[in-house]
Amino acid sequence: MTIMRCRRFCENSGARRERSPVPKFLWTILGAAILLLASGGAAPQQTAVTQRIPQFENDEVKVWRSVVMPNAPLAMHRHEHPRVIVPIVGGDMKIVQQTGENEMNHWETGKAYWLTASAPGTMHADVNAGTKPIEVVVVELKKAQ
Repeated sequence: MTIMRCRRFCENSGARRERSPVPKFLWTILGAAILLLASGGAAPQQTAVTQRIPQFENDEVKVWRSVVMPNAPLAMHRHEHPRVIVPIVGGDMKIVQQTGENEMNHWETGKAYWLTASAPGTMHADVNAGTKPIEVVVVELKKAQ
């Protein structure tokens, strides 16, 4: 269903108002989400290794998809900027600091999470504590600290 067809359907459904309460850009996002889901684009891709797959980058944001396999943690790294993650396939992720301290996070599929930038001089590894792959989309805000 195209974006305009979605909009016409909603406008012709009897709940018509003189002025739509939904801004045009939200109709565009809604339509794109419907098309993505209808095409199966939101389904996780099968992979056998932990990896980071670039998706999009400009001056404002950097977006990637991370797949973390059980028993195959991401290497030690840090984040200079805050980010939003949205699990495509959720699970239990253990964040292990270089000091050995760790923190367990349960990430629900489809829910968004805010993660701050790494503290100066620190590094961490992401360890999938479950038995199935975890897949997340990460949106890093390049201009925020």
